This record gives sequence, C-alpha cells and structure tokens, in this order.
Amino acid sequence: MPNILDPLPEELLPRFHALSDNLDIRIPAKKIGRNLLIATWNIRAFGDLSRIWTSGQDDSPRRDLSSLKYITEIISRFDVIAVQEVKANIRAFRDMMKLLGSNWSFILTDVTAGSAGNGERMAYVFDTRRVNLSGLASEIVVPKEWLSEVGENTLKDQFVRSPYAVSFRSESKTFILVTLHIIYGKKSKDRIAELKGIARWLSDWATDINA
Repeated sequence: MPNILDPLPEELLPRFHALSDNLDIRIPAKKIGRNLLIATWNIRAFGDLSRIWTSGQDDSPRRDLSSLKYITEIISRFDVIAVQEVKANIRAFRDMMKLLGSNWSFILTDVTAGSAGNGERMAYVFDTRRVNLSGLASEIVVPKEWLSEVGENTLKDQFVRSPYAVSFRSESKTFILVTLHIIYGKKSKDRIAELKGIARWLSDWATDINA
C-alpha cells in the first residue's frame, strides 16, 4: 500500500509541478521580519483518505494520496492556516502533518456533536519556524442574555459550531486569530444571526484591554 511519504508517481509529477509553479507566482515567499502569511481554508469533509495514488469512481472516499499531496503543498506556503471541516476521523489530517514534517504543528477542537455540527472540528496548522502558540485557546460562547433578546436576526441559540480563538507569537508580536464555520442554511439570511453574533462578540472583546 502506498504511503504519503512515498514520492509521487511519475505520471502525476507534471500536475504537481504546475500547481507548485502557480503557487510561486500567486503567493509571496516567506521572509523573516518582513511578512506573515495567514490563510483560512474550508477543506470539505477533511476526514478519511483512500491510501492509493489515484481514486476511481468506486473508491470511497474519493480523496486520495495525490490530492492530499496537492493540499499539503498549498498549506505549506503559509505560516498559519485556519482549517474548517476537519472531521472526527483525522486520517487525512494526520497524513498531512506527516508530510509537512517536524517543523509544523497544530491545535484543534474536539468534534462538534449533533447533526448541525456535522461531526466537525476546527484546526490551526502552523509553521513553528515562523509562529508559535502564545497561550490562549478558547471556544467562544456568547452570554445567555443575548439569546433572549428580541429583534430580527438576533441569536436564539449558541453557535452551531463554536468559534475557535487561538493566540500566536511571531518574533516579538502576539496576535489572536478567530475562526468560525457559519451554520449552513438554505438561504443566506439563515446565516445572518451567527455573523452578527460573532461580530458583536469580537467588538466587545476588543474593548477589554485585559483580554
């Protein structure tokens, strides 16, 4: 059985090199003291993995080793990446971390239970040569008083998938990132309450110097 650390088969190299060349053009190079490259990526159903190089119509899941190589190549171009839809099964995530190598680390939530949560986690993946954790890791919960407020597009329940706030340090600077996977709705207005809720929470948080 192929391993994620095995070299790509010859027939897949042109596609990989085309991706790499395109990333060279579109994403700035990492420069110490000059930039910090931060990304967010919803990698749909990032869970199980077929440990074959190219999956076929009958393979399940369809995500294979070659697609994970491409995903990892993109991830590696950034310093910190917030990843949504990491599933309870972290097989693909674990293989991605192996491929990134010993200079990379991660922090992630537990699985959000319940049908609306869709068995998902949220994660931050980061290059420890450029960024490290600085102490804070928090899943955000709004005050219960907010949930009883009357008005259009006000939160009536806690976030379906709790926003995830983590602090990082790069050289002498500390910063906090917050990632949220908004509730899926059939209409865009179904998402407004959560969007307004996180905006309000962040606004309140930003006014507290001790936070």
